[in-house]
Amino acid sequence: MTGLHERHLAVSPEWLALYYRHPLELTHGEGRHVWDADGNRYLDFFGGILTTMTAHALPEVTKAVSDQAGRLIHSSTLYLNRPMVELAERVAALSGIPDARVFFTTSGTEANDTALLLATAYRGSNQILAMRNSYHGRSFSAVSITGNRAWSTTSLSPLQTLYVHGGVRNRGPYAELSDERFITSCVRDLEDLLGHTRGAAALIAEPVQGVGGFTAPPDGLYAAFREVLDRHGILWISDEVQTGWGRTGDHFWGWQAHADNGPPDIVTFAKGIGNGMSVGGVIARAEVMNCLDANSISTFGGSPVTMAAGLANLSYLLEHDLQGNARRVGGLLIERLRAVGARSQAVREVRGRGLMIGIELVRPGTDEAAPEAAAAVLEAARAGGLLIGKGGGHDTSVLRIAPPLSLTVAEAEEGAEILGEALRAAL
Repeated sequence: MTGLHERHLAVSPEWLALYYRHPLELTHGEGRHVWDADGNRYLDFFGGILTTMTAHALPEVTKAVSDQAGRLIHSSTLYLNRPMVELAERVAALSGIPDARVFFTTSGTEANDTALLLATAYRGSNQILAMRNSYHGRSFSAVSITGNRAWSTTSLSPLQTLYVHGGVRNRGPYAELSDERFITSCVRDLEDLLGHTRGAAALIAEPVQGVGGFTAPPDGLYAAFREVLDRHGILWISDEVQTGWGRTGDHFWGWQAHADNGPPDIVTFAKGIGNGMSVGGVIARAEVMNCLDANSISTFGGSPVTMAAGLANLSYLLEHDLQGNARRVGGLLIERLRAVGARSQAVREVRGRGLMIGIELVRPGTDEAAPEAAAAVLEAARAGGLLIGKGGGHDTSVLRIAPPLSLTVAEAEEGAEILGEALRAAL
């Protein structure tokens, strides 16, 4: 155990998890690579939980942060803030939401918390529909709508939460159905559920469930849900904390795979937009955003420094078509990983979209999740010079792969080779 690890244990909560048997201290990064305190270099396929979206130490972002910090670090939302207004204008225009308003927070948890506040105030209801296997953050309200037992730390809740089928395509009671029948069955389940409620405020859903193991429904499910929600006046909140900004390759926002009847009422975002700086936010049409009838400000949301980083990062992403790169390089990477997975009886499925890929592991010859195998592969990948993540439903048996969106073809090939060796070595 290193001295820093011992110090960490002495002052940190026991529930503050660390990856690896011998935890890693990262000291610096560049591009798609990071280095640890012992000088080891790693190809980063997790990006600080899908947060380093463009690249480590991206010059355009580091310069924007430095320049702004040299002028003014903090002011709060009580004063006009040019970088915040400029980033809000760009985000509103990209959102697809008519007459959009944007409120900045410091995290995805806080963004989802704000979305729940807006929805419950707007509808006059504390009843929320959420998806099974979902994850929406660490706050009291966000935990109360998290449908993943491993991350739901308390059953006490300020909200009445009802869980809907559909977030997981390949497990559960509808897994064997065709996509069309899967959607029909999930819609019927939603309609039946609403027949037993008194008027829900909103449905909150991740287009691709992140912590849940990069699972997703068939395209069009949420559009079909939306038709039912609209009949009941229920809002649709799309949690884009992990799926936003082009990571899925095919779309800029995850909800656009379900866009037959327009954008969500509320979109939440965080992680990638700041490229490591603490930026989150909520986008909603004006009618919903303006429904609060009491004062509300943010001390740290919309900070001049984080907004400068977000502006530079978003500009780089758009100017270099990183969404297109995620589609092209992500497509190649998932092909390579499927070829790797086909050689192992422990790989149940390789799934994903763009640069958001999951490898689900099971005990060979069964359909039982294998969290111990996922932990072993995580260690073996690190030994080979590759950092990945893990997640899943109740069992953490899915390897999560989400590199920065500037990943090159050569790096994708290298990462797939290391991961193949790690699977062979660990399983």
